[in-house]
Amino acid sequence: MNDDPAALSARIDRTNELLQRMLAEVAKTPSTHAIFVDAGYLYAAAGRLVAGTEDRRAFDLDAEGLIDALIDRARSIFADSRLLRVYWYDGARRRIHTAEQQSIAELPDVKVRLGNLNANNQQKGVDSLIRSDLESLARHRAISDAALLGGDEDLVSAVEAAQGYGARVHLWGIEAPEGRNQAEPLLWEVDSQRTFDLDFFKPYVSRRTAPAYESAAGRPTREAVRFVGAQIAAKWLAARGRDTLVELLPGHPYLPGSVDQDLLVEAEGLLQYSLRGQADLRRALRDGFWEHLQTQY
Repeated sequence: MNDDPAALSARIDRTNELLQRMLAEVAKTPSTHAIFVDAGYLYAAAGRLVAGTEDRRAFDLDAEGLIDALIDRARSIFADSRLLRVYWYDGARRRIHTAEQQSIAELPDVKVRLGNLNANNQQKGVDSLIRSDLESLARHRAISDAALLGGDEDLVSAVEAAQGYGARVHLWGIEAPEGRNQAEPLLWEVDSQRTFDLDFFKPYVSRRTAPAYESAAGRPTREAVRFVGAQIAAKWLAARGRDTLVELLPGHPYLPGSVDQDLLVEAEGLLQYSLRGQADLRRALRDGFWEHLQTQY
């Protein structure tokens, strides 16, 4: 039986009214973007470009200034969109924030996500964190655009996951002095590409001067390392107290694995020199550490 023309017309009018309301609501809802920074790629590529080295210990990065610059650039690119936040992905031993990572985490609109850092200072688990966040935010329609600063081929799956839920992924890269520092499969998958040059990063990367206790050849002397060990022992004792010292002394000359690892990491930071594979210097470091503790007993 045919519907009454008047009733059919009324239903069409109601449907059109509902559609108009929905379109009006969508128009009032701003699009949202987020910035995803693979810090491992950032430090390596920006360090190589500005300071001539990928070794983080050889240069300083003004992360706060750089993050502000990235936010400003995103604001100009996604003119009708609001920022959700900046996601900063980095590695840390046992996923414990370093002082630098903690200061970045305290910045407004920044979320620090940590993967592991192995004995060779290589990040582990960072790519899976990026994929998880990208996919989740896209699936819940929390973002419409993702600016991804990275270059690893393992990020392809993260890009595909976000795109599968309708988000657009824009790859940001850092100028390479020679060749390319981003995987081609990643370049193929993204919705757009953009490269930041030397002038963009120059204000935020500065090479460190060599510490005074380094020898002319760049390798610290045993006495310099021994002195650093004593410095760290003084800090360690002040933070933990004499009761902890009493527990540690029976193990001399050996240190518990966790203490020995923390000693090594802190010493390398102070010396700006890797002690991996330097058995004589590591012995000197432990000797300096023990000697100071024993003088305090």
